Amino acid sequence: MISVNNLSLQFGKRVLFDEVNVKFVNGNCYGVIGANGAGKSTFLKILTGDQDPTTGRVELEPGKRLAVLKQNHFEFDEFQVLQTVIMGHKRLFEIMTEKDALYAKPDFSDEDGMRTAELEGEFADLEGWNAETDAASLLSNLGIEESKHYLLMKDLSSDLKVRVLLAQALFGNPDVLVLDEPTNDLDLKTIGWLEDFLLDFKNTVIVVSHDRHFLDTVCTHICDIDYSKINVFTGNYTFWYQSSQLASRQRADKNKKAEEKKKELMDFISRFSANASKSKQATSRRKMLDNLNIEEIQPSSRKYPGITFHQERDAGNQILSIENLSKSKDGGALFNGLSITINKGDKIAFISRNSVALTSFFEILAGNMQPDTGSFTYGTTITTAYLPNDNHAYFADKLPLIDWLRQYAQTDEEREEVYLRTFLGRMLFTGEEALKTANVLSGGEKVRCMLSKMMLAKANLLLLDEPTNHLDLESITALNNGMAEFQGTLLFTSHDHELVSTVANRIIELTPNGIIDKMMPYDDFLADAKILQQAQEMYA
Repeated sequence: MISVNNLSLQFGKRVLFDEVNVKFVNGNCYGVIGANGAGKSTFLKILTGDQDPTTGRVELEPGKRLAVLKQNHFEFDEFQVLQTVIMGHKRLFEIMTEKDALYAKPDFSDEDGMRTAELEGEFADLEGWNAETDAASLLSNLGIEESKHYLLMKDLSSDLKVRVLLAQALFGNPDVLVLDEPTNDLDLKTIGWLEDFLLDFKNTVIVVSHDRHFLDTVCTHICDIDYSKINVFTGNYTFWYQSSQLASRQRADKNKKAEEKKKELMDFISRFSANASKSKQATSRRKMLDNLNIEEIQPSSRKYPGITFHQERDAGNQILSIENLSKSKDGGALFNGLSITINKGDKIAFISRNSVALTSFFEILAGNMQPDTGSFTYGTTITTAYLPNDNHAYFADKLPLIDWLRQYAQTDEEREEVYLRTFLGRMLFTGEEALKTANVLSGGEKVRCMLSKMMLAKANLLLLDEPTNHLDLESITALNNGMAEFQGTLLFTSHDHELVSTVANRIIELTPNGIIDKMMPYDDFLADAKILQQAQEMYA
């Protein structure tokens, strides 16, 4: 167990945490959530000792070991990959290092012999003989092939380094596992493996993630950072979100009687419990709602942007026709011979094992890149709006946000300052924030601006390349709802499992040797063994 007692943290006049008290119990997985800037990553740093609180303390149960997903990708550059993983168990690595040094001595003494005997005993107690095998297994499960296990970390790409550091955190069965955004740079297969690992993990997990599907799968509790406090709720993210929304509606309905409110809450819990019993999580030892007190359910102070996409005109029957489209990079095919007919009302999620292939495909459709072969034709009634993966070029100027957005207004009314301020306010740029210059925005703020630009376009065909990148959970939820409710045609790619599974009615996988095109829900696509076999052959 790890406990936080009377913890406060203040930077100047800004109070991040105020008298926080929380206990993390063995066997549970805690998802830490909060708006951008609420202090999620800072809280994890306090737990791991990388940040000192202003007052209060963190206490780890004596004799227990805490492991953390490291964020410095260059810290282990001079170490071998396999060695880096084993370093996750500090004491075991110290023993191995000291043993090797003693055995390498040319003048090995009796005293050295006694010391090595002590070390060998402790080494055996820590199951050191299995260390390399266990580390290699973790690396392989995280998608790092055996040929790379003995390379130096500096010789790996940044995305593979992330996976090695994740293996390092998971290594050696730590008593408390602290993970900050562990799904970053992982593909769906590897995320699925990590979910299964954590479901079977018998100790304490504390995790920050913007992946709602991941939080729903692995979390037994949600730690909500709000009003400088941390409140712990039983259940996963979806349960927290839906219950907080229900509590907000109930608070707004002043005329509803207490008995009616209680019955509504109990009905909600009953429905959610029934759904949870069928989930992947419920098949493990996790139980989400055993001890739920309905008094725990409270409204959140979260603010959600207003993301709604409207079409200025309805599309005709001819949407988009793609013929024999191909693109290569560095001598290798990204995709080849794509022929696709996009139908009215399609909401297509494009997926691929190569993210460069996806971005290149969307850049071609947006007119920003030329294909090697083939062509595409939009219907005469089609208007498009595009959210690129890289939006850097749109924010080079020092324009105030009002003037930045005014560039994309369609009518005189939309160019009025009152209209633009109201619009920006819906996207959470209120007051003086509407006058911030475009070149100083954070990644999440830039994406919200790009979504504003898309909404002003009132297009009937939307192209979105990884739209959830840099967004917080609140913005992701609002975007998810906006995409699901859009009445036009959507072409998008995303690593957000929840977004794809709740929006897409058609899945197209791009491979170097053609496409897999299925009109089916995303989870069915992933679970179909024939599709998996077909994909393996097409990537070979």
